[in-house]
Amino acid sequence: MNKAITDGIVFAPLPFAAGLGVWSSGDGTPGSDTYAVSGTGAFVSADQDFAGCLEVQKTATVTKVRYMGETPLLSGCYLRVRAKVKAVAGPLPSVRVAGWPALANGSKVNGLQETGPSVQLTTYGEVVEIDAIIGTGNRAGVDMVWGGAAYGHFGIDLTGPSGGLVRVDDIVIEDVTSVFVRDMISLVDVRDFGAIGDGSTDDSAAFEAADAAANGRTILVSEGVFRLANDVTLESKVQFEGTVTQPANKRFIMQKEYNYESYLNAFGDETIAFKKAFQALLNFADHESLDLGGRRITLDEPLDMQSADPSRTSYATRRAIRNGQFQASDSSGWNATVVTSQGTYSTANPTRLSNVINIANVKVGSLVEGAGVGREVYVSGVNVGGKIAYLSAPLYDAAGTQNFTFRRFKYLLDFSGFQSLSQFVLDDIEFQGNGYASGVMLAPSGLTFHVRDCFFTKPKDRGLTSIGTGCQGMMIDRCQFNSNETALTVQARKSIALNTNANDVKVRDNRIMMFRHFAVMGGSTTVMTGNHWFQGDTQQDGVRTGGLVLTSPNPSSTISCNYIDNNFIEWTNEHSAEPALGNQFSFGGMTVAGNIFFASNVAASFKFIVIKPYGPNHFIHGLTVSGNVFRSINGFIDRVEKVDTTFADLDYGRIRTVDFSGNTFHGVSNEVFNPAYLTHNQVSTASTWTADTDPYLPFRGRARYVDSVVVDGDLRNSSNGQEYIAPTAVGGQGSGNRSVNFKWGKPVKGRVRYIVRMDNPL
Repeated sequence: MNKAITDGIVFAPLPFAAGLGVWSSGDGTPGSDTYAVSGTGAFVSADQDFAGCLEVQKTATVTKVRYMGETPLLSGCYLRVRAKVKAVAGPLPSVRVAGWPALANGSKVNGLQETGPSVQLTTYGEVVEIDAIIGTGNRAGVDMVWGGAAYGHFGIDLTGPSGGLVRVDDIVIEDVTSVFVRDMISLVDVRDFGAIGDGSTDDSAAFEAADAAANGRTILVSEGVFRLANDVTLESKVQFEGTVTQPANKRFIMQKEYNYESYLNAFGDETIAFKKAFQALLNFADHESLDLGGRRITLDEPLDMQSADPSRTSYATRRAIRNGQFQASDSSGWNATVVTSQGTYSTANPTRLSNVINIANVKVGSLVEGAGVGREVYVSGVNVGGKIAYLSAPLYDAAGTQNFTFRRFKYLLDFSGFQSLSQFVLDDIEFQGNGYASGVMLAPSGLTFHVRDCFFTKPKDRGLTSIGTGCQGMMIDRCQFNSNETALTVQARKSIALNTNANDVKVRDNRIMMFRHFAVMGGSTTVMTGNHWFQGDTQQDGVRTGGLVLTSPNPSSTISCNYIDNNFIEWTNEHSAEPALGNQFSFGGMTVAGNIFFASNVAASFKFIVIKPYGPNHFIHGLTVSGNVFRSINGFIDRVEKVDTTFADLDYGRIRTVDFSGNTFHGVSNEVFNPAYLTHNQVSTASTWTADTDPYLPFRGRARYVDSVVVDGDLRNSSNGQEYIAPTAVGGQGSGNRSVNFKWGKPVKGRVRYIVRMDNPL
């Protein structure tokens, strides 16, 4: 910022010793009188204070000394004109810097300030320095604002009483633009307010002082490491050349241009920058979201989100993190922590394990494994003093004392340190597990967590995990879950895309590829719509698992308009405290409508809808399966639905309100309906006809009720005579109660059409 140095421009005038012919007693313009011919000035070669100087006698009201050279004025360049003077004899005058402003064509620019501050000489022989700053900009400290001038003739004026003698040292003109640099580029350096930047001195107060003085300008954090031992809030924009450090429990809030990039510039470390930015997000009301700016943050261990602000254990104001990527690197920090410990389970307290040995080593968020433990049961809390591990769901058959395994997976973003987190949004983020890390773990409790337009790519164990009721009202929209186990057969896979435990979950318009399970979902009032989940195994007659596993027997949920590809819906009660029907609703409250079910290369025994009771006496009460397309290629399947009787069968005599209608079947040997519209052709005369409804009723249910029967054609007696009689229909006959008897008043033969139900529709 010095034109004399950078561009070689000469501002300094010639010294008096070079000759007085370039020093004018007028304005300095060409043709004006010079001190070389004037009798009022002379060069003095030897002076006790000046090496060589001009001695001037004041003879006019304003006696002028002007350099006749054209000193250029450049936009953004500021010049300081200074001179040392002393009174020698006679009346004492005043002295000031002065100049004559000119356009490029040599004409004067009128209306400009042509003089600087005036200094009164008071003592003979005293050396006094006068100066003034000239520039094109109207800035504080500029004495003569010469906007529009191309050059000037500079020097000094003597004013006041005439007759005195004044000696003037060589006049100096220098570029002082650097003095105005900070003002010109609107920077306020924290060092100017006492910041040290040595990494140990607390510079918090200096940062706050710089912010108070900025007044719309940008704060400059110059080179160095600045320790902020206290909370710091900056209202101004900030530019970082150096970095800052700060304890985890102190907050650094940048109100202007709040984004991840700013915090990365501040802290110089991706992980610390994200934590401090997240901390600020929770503690600053003016911003509702943290924009990662499309940046990728590489992690070698889980991000404990609650540790970013240790003072908070709950949060319920809407906040969002968006637009970036979290990527796991190959590190031992992702290794699961596994603890095996003895504990006691009682159905009297169905969501806890008591007397857990070594409880201090059992981590919140651990997956619980053991005899009688359902899928996706997690430790939602730990009471070390009471030796209690709280569970996300009841166990189905674990009463008593046994050894449990607690397996703690590691997640890119881990919110489990919060007791409660509500109204939080993850938007347009890729969670790149790379087979090393899982994706996101929710807090133990909270409402309306929202994940939208995100990618969960190659999670090691889990994509999105709920360890309690933090999934209450959760929404998952337009996300992709891509497995790390695509090369494995289905039965060899272990990873699960997501799980839920609470109610009111909406899962919409997502694509899920090749996990062991897409979702293990507890709770009720779930809406699943517009999703495509598939297992994609090409192994001939290969094993398939439940893509969607529902663990509440009465979920009051809707599964509609999905593409269910090479897997099935598995409906269980494995998260019930009493697997046998007790104080609970049985299987019901479910609508499966408008879906595409597709399978290829599967065994004939494959089924698309499987109910699996984990105890006796269960039945179906309220199930609609309608408007679906069931299709199998590269081999027929025998039917689309079944009951898995590994633990128990259904009570078929109690089934109520089942609508299984309007579906399309391709590659399915036995189509099923309820009510079923069937025919029976009796070729020999009999007074009782037995019609077998198997395999047409869903789940091979009982033929409980005949809604209607119509003779199709003629009834004939043994003499082939036509009869006009009506039958009595009796359901629940034969093997498995799957037959219907039609009783006539006499032996007849013929054909009937009838409607039969496997449920009580009332």
